[in-house]
Amino acid sequence: MRKAIELSIKNMERGGGPFGAVIVKDGEIIAASANSVTIDNDPTAHAEVNAIREETKKLGTFDLSGCEIYSSCEPCQMCLGAIYWAKIDSLYFGNTKKDADDIGFSDNFIYEEIDKDYQHRNLKTQTMMRDEAIEAFNIWKNKEDKIEY
Repeated sequence: MRKAIELSIKNMERGGGPFGAVIVKDGEIIAASANSVTIDNDPTAHAEVNAIREETKKLGTFDLSGCEIYSSCEPCQMCLGAIYWAKIDSLYFGNTKKDADDIGFSDNFIYEEIDKDYQHRNLKTQTMMRDEAIEAFNIWKNKEDKIEY
């Protein structure tokens, strides 16, 4: 956790946000990264996502079972989803989402939007061409050599 906190502090010196994350496997740090949203002009470049990307490249797998993630702050919805998708075993964090909200990093609007039916969200959202799109899902469902994830 100290390494994640250290990354969150040092990252501000290079123009990034105050967030750091470290992924550990078998007691060894495999990946350590900070938030690079403003540095990379990438809204998905949160510390946790960056660390997951680094770890999967190093280990050569998308399945991070057996790993733990230490984040300087409670992960946002996107990062929490990525942590679940990566199958990381444990999550530890320092600052809370309330602490982040108090300094201007609020995710509340996303929590509120997710609870709405998509027809009532602020982001114009509608389904289209489902009859054509479902073909890919039907092929996947019957594919015998697929890699499950």
